[in-house]
Formats: sequence, C-alpha cells, structure tokens
Amino acid sequence: MLRAQLVPAILLTVLASVLLGVAYPLVTYGIGQLAFRHQADGSLISRDNQVVGSSLLGQSFTDPAGNPLPQYFQPRPSAAGNGYDGTASGASNLGPGDPKLLAAISERAAAYRAFNQLPGDAAVPVDAVTGSGSGLDPDISVANAGLQTPRVAAARHLPPETVTALVRDHTTGRALGFLGETVVNVVELNLALDSQPRPH
Repeated sequence: MLRAQLVPAILLTVLASVLLGVAYPLVTYGIGQLAFRHQADGSLISRDNQVVGSSLLGQSFTDPAGNPLPQYFQPRPSAAGNGYDGTASGASNLGPGDPKLLAAISERAAAYRAFNQLPGDAAVPVDAVTGSGSGLDPDISVANAGLQTPRVAAARHLPPETVTALVRDHTTGRALGFLGETVVNVVELNLALDSQPRPH
C-alpha cells in the first residue's frame, strides 16, 4: 500500500523538479535572450567598453564629499542604504504623518530650491523630496527635469534649448498610454549630456 503511493509521489516530484526547476527557467532565459536581450541582461549602459550603469537603476551624481554636482540632473532621494545601494533596496518606511518624514521633506525642499536657484516659495515636485519604494528609481518627473534644466545648462555653458531637447529625447510616456506617469531617465540623460561637445 505504501509502495503504491510512494512511487507515484516520487515520480511526480522528479517530474515537477525537472519541469519547473530546469525546463521552465531555460525556456524563460532563452526567450529573454532572443526577444529582450538588453532588458534580460539588466539594461546595462556602457561607455568606452566599460559598464557605467543601468537604465533601470538610479545612481547619485555627487562629488566625493556627497554634494550634488550642478552639471548633472539630480535623481529623486534614495533611502536604500547610503543611497542607491542595490544590496539594500527599500524605502524609509515612515508614514505620511511621521514628523521625521515631514522634517526631511521640508529640508529637501529648501535644499532643492537653493540648489536650483528657485524662489523660497516655489512649488517643488513631489519626486524631488520623496524617495521611491525601492530607493533605486532611475526616473524623475518632467516637471522636476524642467526646474533643473536652467542650472544644468548654466553649469555646462550650453543653451537651455539644447538641454531641453535632451530632456525630451530621454522622456518616456505612460505605459500603454495610460499606466504610470511620463518620466525622464536621469542616468541616460546625464550620460547624453556628457556626450555633448564641449563649448569653446
């Protein structure tokens, strides 16, 4: 009786292990490599044969002391580790009414206005002062990019129209036309800025 039940159970376990543990991952990997190779390999970005980032992961653009560099668009804040740490992905987990979060938002808003030379009462986009759930969001809103454009253009001695055109080139619309928001990929945008000819 036991043997009659044990043999089918073992066979089903082996079959499920082969199908779900070997065949399915191989088929999925194969489809990814054939149809979506760039995305399946991590959407890595290379410059001069060296990987410099991924279009799916945000990164900071700061000097060695941690100060934001004015010639780069700045991403949204990150609570992942020391900021954009892929091994510590996550949010602050502070509630919307938490005094620590409100204080951090107020401080970030003041710093954002000062860094971008905005009036003290200027409205600040929410993504400029709040982190994403993963802490690795590579995108900012179009409004955020627009407020940063004059600073970046001045720091790079580029016409604002040139920087605005680059922002437009790195803007992605809503998925399927209605899901999510229109966003700007900061990593790709900053790399495109670095590729611009230096003005004489």
